Amino acid sequence: MTQSTPRGRRAGAAQAGRFGALVVAASALAGLALVAPAAAAPAPHWTPSAGGWRPVHGWPQLPDNEMLDQVSAVAVDREGDVLVLTRAGREWPETGPFDTTPIAKPTVLVFDGRTGRLKSRWGAGLFALPHSITVDAHDQVWVSDVALHQVFKLSHDGKLLLALGERAKPGEDERHFNEPAGVAVGPDGSVFVADGYVNSRVVKFDRSGAFVRAWGGKGRGPGQFDLAHGVAVDAQGRVFVVDRRNKRIQAFDGDGRFLFQLPGPPFASPQAIATAPSGRLYVAESGSVEPPDRTGVLELDAAGALKARIGRYGNYDGQFVDLHWVAVDRKGAVYAADFEGKRVQKFVRRP
Repeated sequence: MTQSTPRGRRAGAAQAGRFGALVVAASALAGLALVAPAAAAPAPHWTPSAGGWRPVHGWPQLPDNEMLDQVSAVAVDREGDVLVLTRAGREWPETGPFDTTPIAKPTVLVFDGRTGRLKSRWGAGLFALPHSITVDAHDQVWVSDVALHQVFKLSHDGKLLLALGERAKPGEDERHFNEPAGVAVGPDGSVFVADGYVNSRVVKFDRSGAFVRAWGGKGRGPGQFDLAHGVAVDAQGRVFVVDRRNKRIQAFDGDGRFLFQLPGPPFASPQAIATAPSGRLYVAESGSVEPPDRTGVLELDAAGALKARIGRYGNYDGQFVDLHWVAVDRKGAVYAADFEGKRVQKFVRRP
């Protein structure tokens, strides 16, 4: 199984990692538990949740003689339209520098979330190697670009509104990123960037794009990261960060104070996380090509306990080759971006 990073720099296909059991202490934060590692315990049995979720066959609808390229990420707007971010043929180099020339083809495809109909395309000439996409409460679109070391804020139809970071100049300060992986926008408009591939940190900006603070650093302790990859903010303003190589998800308050670590299952290779209005959390788990199969979207309750697994490894409907991103709409439908599988799938609960 491949990832969206070059062979020489990617974390590699994750093997079946094992987290210890978690000691749970009371917390005043909306009933959530503060967790800490304890003695090792057997991993819970993983089973697909075939009875709880189903893929929507025939979604999305592409024009004749056309297929998606590598799908890096997916997002949903207020109306339920689904924005799919592709690389449009651009590859992350195995070795050597990034190609920073703009991709000439459209990189963002917008589909009707209900019917799957392709409504529009945009993004030509804007990005060099787009990695993540999210939509804020005002339907403004945020895209991270690992080659340009920037984060872009755009209108819903792709007009550039704001650029964070200095074009094609990596760094680790208030004005620079180094291969930023993910972006999330909080209820108050604060912007959180998972500046993770090199810098292993989270950077916070206010709604105008002014730097507020950064936290993190390379390591395995609370508040440290080894590739901060995906990031999401829930309705209470808690910031969930996918700490990919440490095979965990950490939660912080809006000022970067460590709150807790999600217990979940023993994660193998978590990629991205999405929060739902219901309080449920959805984690894109790339898993491993080696048994046992861990691939799928993990549905967690508000305390981080595993409730369902959506999909598994494979190339049929409802399966994934290289799951990379996840999004959820207001009605609870889940959208999963399969990078090497070159497709996005929609899942709904079975009646």
